Amino acid sequence: MIPAYAKPFHYQIPWKSNSIHYGGHRGTQRGLGFEFKGNVSLIDYPDPRRMDMRQTLRDPYEQVQVRVFNQDNTTPIFAICDVSSSMQFKGAVRKLDVAKEVAASIAYSAHEAGDLFSLICYSQTVIEDISHNLNHNVQQSFETIEQLSNIHTMRAGCEGILEVPQYLSQHKGLVFWISDFHMPLEMVEQTLSAMSIHHIVPIVLWDAREYQKLPKFGFGNMIDPETGLQKTIFFRESVRDQFIAAFEARKQALETLFSRFDYQAIYLGDKFEPDLLSRYFEQLSS
Repeated sequence: MIPAYAKPFHYQIPWKSNSIHYGGHRGTQRGLGFEFKGNVSLIDYPDPRRMDMRQTLRDPYEQVQVRVFNQDNTTPIFAICDVSSSMQFKGAVRKLDVAKEVAASIAYSAHEAGDLFSLICYSQTVIEDISHNLNHNVQQSFETIEQLSNIHTMRAGCEGILEVPQYLSQHKGLVFWISDFHMPLEMVEQTLSAMSIHHIVPIVLWDAREYQKLPKFGFGNMIDPETGLQKTIFFRESVRDQFIAAFEARKQALETLFSRFDYQAIYLGDKFEPDLLSRYFEQLSS
């Protein structure tokens, strides 16, 4: 059964897959596809159904020519989900619940495209109980993703992201990294470098109540992004401005880092709209 929060979107990888399995993406293997690769002799590719009469008549060696196409193949799809303490922040909804929706939509979209899907969750380490390897079993994916609703851990760091690259495929895949990225920039850079064989889509979860919709004057409750513990802060205009400036500086630093790897981040608030991801890939392929 497909959960109501799993909303598919359309994606297309911007490279040729080297998988040997038939799928919906441009590939490098010869086979049944629509991308013309060239002509070869019937002896080299014995498929008379693809005989090219015009090229056969032109061949100076009088060999029967057939048209060869690149096969459309599958590609591995990964959802990397941050379940550290900072993801417990709750504005209108909890960040981790938004992450659950995003991960389920990725799993559903991969299933619709015929691609393999893997979920990898981490805090201090990779959490294998709520992760699974690449497979076509979308129901298993939904069942594993649903477990994100039960995570309420505080004082959980994010160092496990450094372990994630070893859980990825050796073949180039599409990797959605779902996090609020409240971690040292050096850690983000180290992880991106370790995953450089893949195409990364950073999905940044920032709730407006973290830095924009703050009290102008009075007490407010905030979650410390490092410990996950709630703190009470007395706000005044100068304190509020400091929060806003800090997030703007952080966003600029993240975008500078992502651009060095030729990635563009997607920023989400308290609501996930799958069309946003569809438009992202439309722009990527244009």
